Amino acid sequence: MTSMAKVAFIGLGVMGYPMAGHLAGKGGHDVTVYNRTAAKTEKWVQEFGGSHAATPAEAAKRADFVFCCVGNDDDLRSVTTGADGAFSSMKNGAIFIDNTTASAEVARELDHAATEAGFHFLDAPVSGGQAGAENGQLTVMVGGEQPVFERARPVIDAYAKMVGLMGPAGAGQLTKMINQICIAGVVQGLAEGIHFGKKAGLDIEKVVEVISKGAAGSWQMENRHKTMNAGKYDFGFAVDWMRKDLGILLEEADRNGASLALTALVDQFYKDVQKLGGNRWDTSSLLARLER
Repeated sequence: MTSMAKVAFIGLGVMGYPMAGHLAGKGGHDVTVYNRTAAKTEKWVQEFGGSHAATPAEAAKRADFVFCCVGNDDDLRSVTTGADGAFSSMKNGAIFIDNTTASAEVARELDHAATEAGFHFLDAPVSGGQAGAENGQLTVMVGGEQPVFERARPVIDAYAKMVGLMGPAGAGQLTKMINQICIAGVVQGLAEGIHFGKKAGLDIEKVVEVISKGAAGSWQMENRHKTMNAGKYDFGFAVDWMRKDLGILLEEADRNGASLALTALVDQFYKDVQKLGGNRWDTSSLLARLER
């Protein structure tokens, strides 16, 4: 059990709300929350205790650890270095832990700004979706310095099942990009497999029961084949968010020269899903595109 720390959490979305809850509950920390829509913060405080702040700067003022989980690079800049941003009030030696999936570029930029101002920054994107956040079972990929990571790790543990330091600032975001590359290819393969099986007149349940125990098995197959087969796509990470992530990583690939033909193709397939009105469907909805 870690000793109680003063913690701030900025951004109470689908992921941030339960993550902040685990920091208060399981972690036993004194948590102050900030969210753009104040109603969310009031609801959170009623549920978990702690307190809420009117600005990111106010939330971060006395915190030892400031967590953040917002939408994208621009949102992140606005709550850190923007007007009333957390970076304007953070105390010396405090640690800012960013759980947003953003670019490696913004991570390096904020790490530099934090160092200049006398505190620390870790980019710490997460994987595991809404269910992982609610169950406190997220995988956290961290970029930053080892001693800073060692200090933050026991606090991060409140919402994680796996936490790893991947390298210097930006390395957490780069690892999350690899995570999304691997998911995109697997989901497309699973969608095509189910599509083919249906066309061939096979019982998908029986097929998956057998092949999931062999080399074709995956988390996606285990957890999504039933809902995909039933044409239900409201189980987690939205297509809009996946396209945001794929956009970030394809830009990074342009910079570093990586060849990502399959990922670029699957990104276009997700664009087709958006055209079907599937912006908020989960990522397994690649099957809907094949069945339209």
